[in-house]
Amino acid sequence: MESKNPNFTQEDLERKVTLTAGDIAPDFSLENSDGVSISLKDFAGKNVVLYFYPKDNTPGCTTEACEFSQNYDEFIANDCVIVGISPDSVKSHAGFINKQNLKHILLSDPDKEVAKAYGVWQVRKNYGKEYLGIVRTTFVIDKDGKILKVYKSVKAAGHAAKVLADLVK
Repeated sequence: MESKNPNFTQEDLERKVTLTAGDIAPDFSLENSDGVSISLKDFAGKNVVLYFYPKDNTPGCTTEACEFSQNYDEFIANDCVIVGISPDSVKSHAGFINKQNLKHILLSDPDKEVAKAYGVWQVRKNYGKEYLGIVRTTFVIDKDGKILKVYKSVKAAGHAAKVLADLVK
């Protein structure tokens, strides 16, 4: 990828989602909205919908988070935990959960290390400007920590229902 911005490293320019079905999901430990450290391995024995989103309280991210919460009981009934990750702070997540009455877990990745490990922290373009940001992506991880499915460049509206429908198949 060519970039006119000298502030991006070669690693930034080349980063993309390379994880696929069958791969072991990279483990992580991040803080939730209460400041408690949560690890992927904490969910061993359960399916995990791990979704990466750009920013709390923005239109698309609010739509996506609310739809996951609206379908929360059905995900739980299918032995599935929902976990959202963004670079926002623990405090921001707490406010977002409160404001939107979210039922699922949000984790704070301020250093973007987990986003980088999953390949979703990428060079983005908007109105001709280049910047580093989250590419909205969802990973469905099975009870043994293997990736079942990867949804790349997700459109927020209707996404949660699609993931749920695929899980129930």
